[in-house]
Amino acid sequence: MPRKGHIAKREVAPDPVYGSTLVTKFVNSMMWGGKKSTAQGIFYQSMKNLEEKGGGDDALKLFKKAVENCKPLLEVKTRRVGGANYQVPIEVNPDRRTSISKAAINIAAGSARASLPPSRPKGARRIR
Repeated sequence: MPRKGHIAKREVAPDPVYGSTLVTKFVNSMMWGGKKSTAQGIFYQSMKNLEEKGGGDDALKLFKKAVENCKPLLEVKTRRVGGANYQVPIEVNPDRRTSISKAAINIAAGSARASLPPSRPKGARRIR
């Protein structure tokens, strides 16, 4: 928390393919070691695969629905009252809801990726 004044939120530029700031934020959250073009390639390839398997639905619409489905409404925070700790449910800020859902999708994708065989061509390098 700054002592002086309020810090303004930075605006994120929309991504070049879908024109969505949510896509840009998600790509930034899945990026490792500053490799944004690699993260974008992975994301756009998965969106292309989603369009093929999606049954005719738009991939961006399915992605937004997935993000909305895993947004939490409440979270618990610890409050200390008279020597005892209590878990108090509080409503989640909308910006934090989006951040939590992006992190949850990234964690789930990482654990699913560990259990699947690699789908990259022979000789392709890993991004990490």
